[in-house]
Amino acid sequence: MTASASADTLHPYSALGPDTVLDALASVGLHGDGRLLALSSYENRVYQARLEDGRMVVAKFYRPGRWSDAQIAEEHAFAAELAAAEVPMVAPLTLDGATLHHHAGFAFSVSSSRGGRAPELDDFEVLEWTGRFLARLHTVGASRPFAQRPALDLRSFGTDSRDWLLAHDKVPLDVQGDWQRACDDALKLIADSPLCTKAVATFPSDSPAEDGALRRLRLHGDCHPGNILWTPAELPGGGPHFVDLDDARTGPAVQDLWMLLSGDRRQRTQQLSALLDGYEQVRDFDRRELALIEPLRTLRLIHYSAWLARRWDDPIFPANFPWFGSSDYWRGQVQMLEEQAEAMQEAPLSA
Repeated sequence: MTASASADTLHPYSALGPDTVLDALASVGLHGDGRLLALSSYENRVYQARLEDGRMVVAKFYRPGRWSDAQIAEEHAFAAELAAAEVPMVAPLTLDGATLHHHAGFAFSVSSSRGGRAPELDDFEVLEWTGRFLARLHTVGASRPFAQRPALDLRSFGTDSRDWLLAHDKVPLDVQGDWQRACDDALKLIADSPLCTKAVATFPSDSPAEDGALRRLRLHGDCHPGNILWTPAELPGGGPHFVDLDDARTGPAVQDLWMLLSGDRRQRTQQLSALLDGYEQVRDFDRRELALIEPLRTLRLIHYSAWLARRWDDPIFPANFPWFGSSDYWRGQVQMLEEQAEAMQEAPLSA
């Protein structure tokens, strides 16, 4: 048996075939007509299914062992809060009195199918609208804390990721020393940044924070353009909507803004200005959080490498990320971490 075949056999998702997906839907009273479309998702498995009555639904099968049922329930509750506040969010459907279901060893949820395209983030009107949208999400997110879901912090994204990679020999020996040095230097700068020295969780949003503290609130957590879908403004409910809260956690508001910025410093400054023009029409934004953008970007860089390495037994990862793990990949990571160390010592973006 080859290594690839062994991984296919041993990985939990190898048991999630079309019949299992359709049986899971039938277990909650949704009977598919046999047509399934696998949607783009690496962390979970997500399928669009056509039902016998012509409706389209999306079934999401959570990666076994990643989140507890209680943590998934908090994701669903947050989505329901957003929907109740008329924040555009595709929330899981309540079926048989629940949003989280189990079948054949998998936890799954079902939502209505809603299309859209990626937002045109070079359009300042789109960015302003998206800023208003995020401010509305954060107003709900700041009203109460998560009890089960984790925080975005130095330990969970940074030091734990570094330590796991080293403990499991994921960094080739010819690059390991340079990578560990660059990673340690970057993590030290993050530890000394306001992300670690001034953060505080304060609920509700109008509660006073400690002197000089930066607030934390419930976030989308993974707010990149692929997680925002846009429908034409002239259609009912047109504009941006979220389709995934899988990475919802506690953190600073700017975490849901910085991944929408791209290009050189001038371009990112212009994009940020448009986002904040919209955001501050709805909710105040603490401009001191702009100093957190590069520390947060650095944490994501380290966490991303650990995420790929931790998921390598899932056959979908080697197939879609064939460049990962080579010495050349890790040399590239060393260079990026060194660049991030420089960026964290520069003046933050202003808007």
